[in-house]
Amino acid sequence: MKAMVLEKISSISDNRKPLRMVELPLPVLGTKEILIKVLACGVCHTELDEIEGRLSPHELPIVLGHQIIGRVVHTGDEVSKFKTGERVGIGWIHSSCGKCIFCTNGKENLCDDFKATGKDINGGYAEYTKVSEDFAFHIPEIFSDSEAAPFLCAGAIGYRSLRLCNHLDGQNLGLVGFGSSAHLVIQLSRFLYPESKIFVFARSEAERNFAQKLGAFWTGGIEDTPPEKLYSAIDTTPAWKPIIYAMKNLQKSGRLVINAIRKEDVDKNELLALDYPSHLWLEKEIKSVANVSRRDISEFIDLAATIKLKAEVQEYLFEDANIALTELREKKIKGAKVLIIN
Repeated sequence: MKAMVLEKISSISDNRKPLRMVELPLPVLGTKEILIKVLACGVCHTELDEIEGRLSPHELPIVLGHQIIGRVVHTGDEVSKFKTGERVGIGWIHSSCGKCIFCTNGKENLCDDFKATGKDINGGYAEYTKVSEDFAFHIPEIFSDSEAAPFLCAGAIGYRSLRLCNHLDGQNLGLVGFGSSAHLVIQLSRFLYPESKIFVFARSEAERNFAQKLGAFWTGGIEDTPPEKLYSAIDTTPAWKPIIYAMKNLQKSGRLVINAIRKEDVDKNELLALDYPSHLWLEKEIKSVANVSRRDISEFIDLAATIKLKAEVQEYLFEDANIALTELREKKIKGAKVLIIN
């Protein structure tokens, strides 16, 4: 099979073709695994973190990609949940131990043996991939392959972030950054919290206009002060500085949820800019998001189908993965980027 592989860590600014197309053998199935013909795979900022070394793959070379849509072409001897021909999705969570205190208490995303698709195990930038039937998800037919792909990470991690906000209808919600995840979260938020005002902080006028089109009450730049305080906010940016401004804009007892695996390198002065009286006093909170659970993915997919959520996608040919990644690095973003593998 053909696959786009990462063979070495490098800066995309210096190496605009970090992935190379190679031939790999088909994955060998275990008894409870399914072989999937990949149809589409979303492009995520986490792939940039892997390529540039902020998040280390288990080993190199590795096939990236964890927002996978495909059809089952073969099943292991003990598979019972899926049949050949069914369309399925695979997300960031590839597996967990299932036995530790985190797994048995609904926090499998924190399992010490958590394995990530496209980081610890080969992912979806390939013609075929495999996964345990327990970590694959049925995909409603109302969504196309490219529309559904962002649901497996951008949507699911956005949904987890929203749950961690402890948000109540009628409270002001802030979205800091407006890319693949936030453009899905704003649609979900308007359904779950119809009385809440949504404030969007984005670096470009195009992103702010897009947010207004999707129902934002107010939009501004990352450093702007909104007309009202926020009870909760979700930061999806790769930078550190937006945290400072978001905390300043929080209401008393407000919570900022950081939806990012890694933040890009910053200078020392920015790190020291977060201070207690201005940003944390009056019971404000900062909470990070770590990975996703199967619950996040399955519940988000169900909600997306219920409200007929619309993902804005830019499609790229499989062989143009490097172009998609470079454009993502250069912040040329509107919605989600998706590779068409078929």
